[in-house]
Amino acid sequence: MRRREFIGLLGGATVAWPLAASSQQADRVRRIGVLMMSDNTDPEALAWVAKFVQRLQELGWMDGQNLRIDYRWAGDAKRAESLAAELVGLAPDARR
Repeated sequence: MRRREFIGLLGGATVAWPLAASSQQADRVRRIGVLMMSDNTDPEALAWVAKFVQRLQELGWMDGQNLRIDYRWAGDAKRAESLAAELVGLAPDARR
């Protein structure tokens, strides 16, 4: 291999190395916080959660594998503020 080809190859590897390192960070578990304004026995809310989880799975996100979903069920507006603060304190990657 010629010197210029070797230097070019080495330079390309140096550029690609940070990209490989950042792709490893993508493997971390993501966290979603979900605040539901209903009770955890509400059939409509449970149906929404089931559809939400199903769509995430279709997109490759599996709760317990590469994703963690933290649910809080307020039931009423009085509890919503404290539960929202609790979810934010968990530092989720996304909130709904």
